[in-house]
Amino acid sequence: MADLNTWTLALLALFGLAGGIGITALGPGGVLPTIGLFALTRLAPAEVAGTAIVTHIATGALATAAYTRSGQLRDPATRRTALILAGAAVIGTPLGVLVNTMVSKGAFGLLLGAFAALVAVLVWYRERHGGPGEGASHPAASWIAALGFAVAAASGIVGIGGPMLTVPLLVAAGVPMLESLAAAQAQSVVIAGIGTLGYVAHGAVDWRLAALVGVPEIAGVLIGWKIARALPTRTLKYALVAALLAVAPYLALHG
Repeated sequence: MADLNTWTLALLALFGLAGGIGITALGPGGVLPTIGLFALTRLAPAEVAGTAIVTHIATGALATAAYTRSGQLRDPATRRTALILAGAAVIGTPLGVLVNTMVSKGAFGLLLGAFAALVAVLVWYRERHGGPGEGASHPAASWIAALGFAVAAASGIVGIGGPMLTVPLLVAAGVPMLESLAAAQAQSVVIAGIGTLGYVAHGAVDWRLAALVGVPEIAGVLIGWKIARALPTRTLKYALVAALLAVAPYLALHG
């Protein structure tokens, strides 16, 4: 961190805080620490993903505990969805880590920009078309497993925890918002844990930057959890969509 000035360090901490809020309030949000590390540092793609994914161990565990406390993960259907997603992540995450070690910085920037744009579109679509109603239910186990594998592989490549893709896709499939958030947090613990082991094995984790981003991110998780349970989040959703669409071209060209 010696080559980073005070403003850059402060911005990285803010990316962590905003990411934590987004993780538990919306699901999408976990990509923000990855974006910050990629745009503001000189880390290689594997180091960006490895450093970012480390932070999601603590945030995922805290968010899982929070949604267990508020009751969503005590619901049998939600717990089943979470377990299937987590099981699929055991297979998908190592594949993503392996792919990351083969991509150039330019390709990584393109992938990250594409993820940012995709998440923005998913959040916008969900907001425009509304969430599921009272009769909403969880999809078939095979569909959840396929989703869990695909998201885990993508998360391993980019260095995210999983909720940024899992939550919008579950909601689109008919799972209520809070239940989607809860199941995705449990999945993120597995993705982050396995992903961290993979990137540590490749020597691709900057522990000091992980702490700088991760501590504010933990605080953001608690703030986001309260927002998700207490306040309308339409303004926050549109702000996230605007930010992701604005930054996506920069990321794609920055590589």
